[in-house]
Amino acid sequence: MTESSVISIDAMGGDHGVSATVPGLALALKSVPSTVRFLLHGDEARIRPELARTPELALRSEIRHTDKVIASDEKPATAVRRGKGASMWNAIEAVKSGEAVAAVSCGSTGSLMAIGRLILRMNVPMERPPLVVPWPGLRGVTTLLDAGANIDCDAERLVEFAILGEAYHRVAYGVERPRVGLLNVGSEEMKGHDEVQQAHAILRSGKLDIAYHGFVEGDDLSTNLVDVVVTDGFTGNVALKTGEGAARYITEELKAALTSSLPAKIGALLARPALRRFRDRITPTPAAPLLGLGGLVVKCHGGADAREFGRSVGLAVDLAASDLMSQIERNMTRLGADFPVAEGDPT
Repeated sequence: MTESSVISIDAMGGDHGVSATVPGLALALKSVPSTVRFLLHGDEARIRPELARTPELALRSEIRHTDKVIASDEKPATAVRRGKGASMWNAIEAVKSGEAVAAVSCGSTGSLMAIGRLILRMNVPMERPPLVVPWPGLRGVTTLLDAGANIDCDAERLVEFAILGEAYHRVAYGVERPRVGLLNVGSEEMKGHDEVQQAHAILRSGKLDIAYHGFVEGDDLSTNLVDVVVTDGFTGNVALKTGEGAARYITEELKAALTSSLPAKIGALLARPALRRFRDRITPTPAAPLLGLGGLVVKCHGGADAREFGRSVGLAVDLAASDLMSQIERNMTRLGADFPVAEGDPT
């Protein structure tokens, strides 16, 4: 990162808007370098009072006023046609102009992807950027993609995701040769629909120099059987939301058990730091970078609270400090003009 790097923030996005984004930035100050500054896009009359609560954040922030916001239920095509000047649009445009090294938004995934493609373009030969999320496991983190940006995927898209996911995991977690698996309804060779079978045949051919494991199942996400799990956006998003819901259920049930009696409350008080670490450990991260764009964009889920938004900003700062973009470009050249096609019947 440069001596003073700027993160561009869509302050109005998500279910909670400035009541989550600005306090989230305040929390992020504890973990990001002191050289990082923030460019906040949104309604100044609503942002300014929140900034005033944290003087240090106010000193490191600049507000770019706009009262235009892209609604969470707005269709991506409509957002592209009418979104110019909105907080999300302006946040991404700051990356395009070079004012910021990354953009973070809790806004609509579809709109963010569509506007990101329009403004930043794709810097790799593929149609749409996938969302990538780190999934907590027994022995570390598994990278899952796509987590919701591409609902329907053919074999070529899945292979592209494998290449992108491998580059992301190498940069984010320092794994020299990440192991890649395809999510399927079983690990047996004959299982899965045509697209998964065709992608499997291409990846196992060895032409792409990827450490390909083969098929993995849903319960392998948390065992770290592989480093990268590839799937379509429909399945990935269902898996992500299921994981988030399970984490909330476990946390709430544990909280209920630990407040059921006076002895339990005393024990919970003593164990509070460990319980917080447990909660953070089992909860999938709320941040999902959009990979393959000509600039760094991080999507935070729409219902994020301040703590979750702060974690998303921290991820954006870390990725901006890495060589992720160049790694992706180098990896995608493996596809080249001649996309490898598996010979014979993949089933």
